[in-house]
Amino acid sequence: MSDHEAHLKKFQKELSAGTVSLALLAVLARTGEPLYGYLIAKELERVGEGVLSGKQSALYPVLRNLEGAGLLESQIEPSVAGPPRRYYRINERGRQVLEQWTQAWRATRDSVDSVLEGVLQ
Repeated sequence: MSDHEAHLKKFQKELSAGTVSLALLAVLARTGEPLYGYLIAKELERVGEGVLSGKQSALYPVLRNLEGAGLLESQIEPSVAGPPRRYYRINERGRQVLEQWTQAWRATRDSVDSVLEGVLQ
């Protein structure tokens, strides 16, 4: 891996650290129904145009953290095809936090876009 690739990979990892939580809350708010990890990953891949795909195993610690923070609720359901599955649902507190985080994201995005305007078009 070249030095440039290593820097890009590190930058992408740092960017995704905060955005994954935001994206997970948004996916669960959009669907309006409980989803288990694989379905959440597929929905992220579908609506996120692949930007957040390929990180399914990384979703589970984030889901647990969001649940621990009181933003999600979960329940385990039996599965006809394999082990039981944990389904996650956004709760009212999670919706309120999603609204705040969305506003913060948009303000940050707009600010960064302003700084980048005219650079390497």
